[in-house]
Amino acid sequence: MDFLLGMKILEEKTSPINGKIKVVKSLGFGIYIQVEGLTQSGGVVEDIWRSALRKVKGKRQEVKECLILGLGGGSAAKLVRKFWPASRGEPKAKITGVDIDPVMVEMGKKYMGLDKVQVKIQIQDAKDFLLTISHQPSTIKYDLILVDLYKGHEVPEKFQSENYIQLVRTVLASGGVAVFNRLYFGEKRPEAMKFGKKLEKVFSKVDYFYPEANVMFICYNKD
Repeated sequence: MDFLLGMKILEEKTSPINGKIKVVKSLGFGIYIQVEGLTQSGGVVEDIWRSALRKVKGKRQEVKECLILGLGGGSAAKLVRKFWPASRGEPKAKITGVDIDPVMVEMGKKYMGLDKVQVKIQIQDAKDFLLTISHQPSTIKYDLILVDLYKGHEVPEKFQSENYIQLVRTVLASGGVAVFNRLYFGEKRPEAMKFGKKLEKVFSKVDYFYPEANVMFICYNKD
């Protein structure tokens, strides 16, 4: 294994979706998954989601159904389990995780503990998944939707349209919360703010939360 400034590369694998995926272990951040030098799961990404979900927990005490679009290695799923555990005889939140890249999910199971989290995993494009379930006669409404749809440093254009945002809102329960993760540094800042304005057109309320070099848009569905 290669070592560099306290970092150890545990595995490298090439995916047709994300290109080269690295699993890295470092003294400061533990084990995390990288694509194009950007952490996708574990490390700082887990810290970002922990901060955001702590804020959501204050607003949403109960979550029965959770949808994660961009499951990756499973950092967000593990945190949902932590913040919304079973209590008073009530079952744990049901989590559905959607990711188009089976290699990323495989890495999550092998190194990030995803295999130990009860998640219904769907290997599928996130937009196709939403289109499918939104047309079902008995569509599940999710109390919490987490959206983290990066390919390296970029969010594919189809996941930035108002049409896509409306699809997310369609499957969000009344009183539910959707959280969108966006990078927020350099040229990413105006892109993120532009996306935030689109969210404000669709959701009744949008809070802007800034952990690390990201902005988390916490969106409320109050019909």
